[in-house]
This record gives sequence, C-alpha cells and structure tokens, in this order.
Amino acid sequence: MKSDIKLIDGSGKRLDGRTPDELRKIKIEAGVLHRAEGSCYLEWGNNKVIAAVYGPREAIPRHTQNPLRAIVNARYNMAAFSVDDRKRPGPDRRSREISKVISEALEKVVIMEQFPRASIDVNIEVLDAEAGTRCAGLTAAGVALADAGIPMIDIPVACAAGKIEGQIVLDLGKEEDNFGAADLPVAISPRTGEILLLQMDGHLTLDEFNKALDLAISGCYTVSELQKKALLSKYESIMEVK
Repeated sequence: MKSDIKLIDGSGKRLDGRTPDELRKIKIEAGVLHRAEGSCYLEWGNNKVIAAVYGPREAIPRHTQNPLRAIVNARYNMAAFSVDDRKRPGPDRRSREISKVISEALEKVVIMEQFPRASIDVNIEVLDAEAGTRCAGLTAAGVALADAGIPMIDIPVACAAGKIEGQIVLDLGKEEDNFGAADLPVAISPRTGEILLLQMDGHLTLDEFNKALDLAISGCYTVSELQKKALLSKYESIMEVK
C-alpha cells in the first residue's frame, strides 16, 4: 500500500532531517561478551545488533569438514521482540537467506586455509530492528571476527543506498525502506574495494544503479573508519588498565 508520507521535502531533507548522502547515527563497541572469542555491539539508527564469534573449532558433524580449509557458519536471527508485530521465534526463510549471503561474504575475507577441518561460527542477533539489519549485522560480524583475532585480509563492512521520491539516498530508514522505490545493500573489503555482497530490491535504471552503488560504497568507507575506532578503543582501554 502506497504511503501518503512525503519521504523527502523540497529542501532535500528526509523524514529524520538527514541530507540524501547522510548516514544514521552509528555506535560500535568491540569485546562486549566474555564467553565469546570475539564480539561486537552495534547501534545503527534504531537497529541494535550483537555479534559473537566462536572458534575456530572442529566442525561438527564431521561430514561438514573440509580437509583443506575452514567453513564459516553465520547465523542471523531477529529476536521475536525486535519488530512491532511480534515475530515467530526461530529461523524463517528470510533469516536463512541472510545467514547464507553473510556466510559467503565473510568467507571471502577470512583466511580459511589456516584452519582445515574447522568451523568459525558467527552468531548475529538483532535485538531491535528498523531498516538495514543485514548491513548492520555484517558490519558487526566484521568487528567481532577482528576482535576474535581471526586472520582476515580485511575487515568487511556493509552499507545500503536506495531510491525515494525519485532521488538516490544513502542508508534508508524504516519508512524509506517500506515505501521507497528501491534498496541496494552492499558489502565490501575496504582495502581492496572488492564487492562481497550486492543485492537489490526494487527497480533502478542503470544510471540510478551506478549512482546508488557509488553512494553505498562511499558509506562503507565511512563505517569502516568507525569499525577501526571501536577496535582501537577496546585495546587502548586494555593497555591503560595494564
């Protein structure tokens, strides 16, 4: 159903007062769980996400083991209380799809050959959902993997762009996601620029797609700096205590 809400006004300001190329507020904290090898708590707009990494450890059941490399098992889940309409507990088709694409994205940056027959388990729990939870989850997972000391070629990061009221904008909010024309989540390896994940929901012309892709990648580099600051902040505080 089409909303009567005007998503962007004549001055170019969006519903929450942001400009078209402005991210929502982001807070990242590394090392929040003591029983995980690595963890991250992330707030992105009204999204609240926690990621925990366990392993490398022997992959079970054994038939899943790869004798030459590790496997990454990402499990993305939205808590039943994370959305306005209470969600049925447990994985659904959307959660399984997001778990799969995040696993595939993470496998492109983790140096898998160092851990034959092992499993690296990444649990991503969405505690409060607004819009862009897959980008928030993957970004939190990247920090958690780095916090766990998992060898990687880079820390993966994700961000999205989309189209509202005929205009390309960065980092869609809830109403923009619900009533906008398109959403384009992207994950990259900032050091190499390699695209790790690219999905699209909606319709864009080729020019609009290229503009949205460039805007999302630009957002990824901004969020990447926040990831690094969160990790540095954790280890600087440890050094101060010592």
